[in-house]
Amino acid sequence: MNRRTTQAPHATSRTAIACLIATVIVLIWSGFAPKDRGTWLMEVLPVLIALPLVLVTWKRFPLTTLLTVVITLHGIVLMVGGKYTYAEMPLFNWIRDEFHLSRNHYDRLGHFMQGFGPALLIRELLLRTSPIKAGKWLATIIIFCCLGVSALYELIEWAAAISLGEGADAFLATQGDVWDTQKDMFMAGIGAVVAVLFFSRLHDQAMARLART
Repeated sequence: MNRRTTQAPHATSRTAIACLIATVIVLIWSGFAPKDRGTWLMEVLPVLIALPLVLVTWKRFPLTTLLTVVITLHGIVLMVGGKYTYAEMPLFNWIRDEFHLSRNHYDRLGHFMQGFGPALLIRELLLRTSPIKAGKWLATIIIFCCLGVSALYELIEWAAAISLGEGADAFLATQGDVWDTQKDMFMAGIGAVVAVLFFSRLHDQAMARLART
């Protein structure tokens, strides 16, 4: 596999352009009259950081189509959560009521993606820019990195709760669950494991195609 840190310019794929357009449209929709502006900003901040970064580095370091799609889906989950707050996402409210669940589980999806998306991102960066090879050690590094990212995010939520008081309820989305933090980290870990176990081969194929272009 080609591991050059710099590559010849690649033509931007239709999928990448479609992902960019979808991200911008959902971001604009999400920012139009969200339930709480402060919560919206905190939830979509990763998108506001990642989008310009990907655009600036794309010519020198384009991402695989698989990773581009996954990052877009993760961003959409964040932006929808910012629009409604994670505890009040309408579709998951309907699922809660229809199946008599104890809570709105949209935040669980969000934390699953918090492990799934970064797992593929870390994997791609390590395989394309470092001497680390695919295998058990790479999988271990990825999973523990994702758990670290999740733990950092929970610390940020804790800081928000301290600084904002009751105003942080919508951002935290604990919905009265005293074990919410632990369950969120568990879901992130599950997302990372799923990405490593079931998408590594597909990811390798995507990187091989990118190297040939």
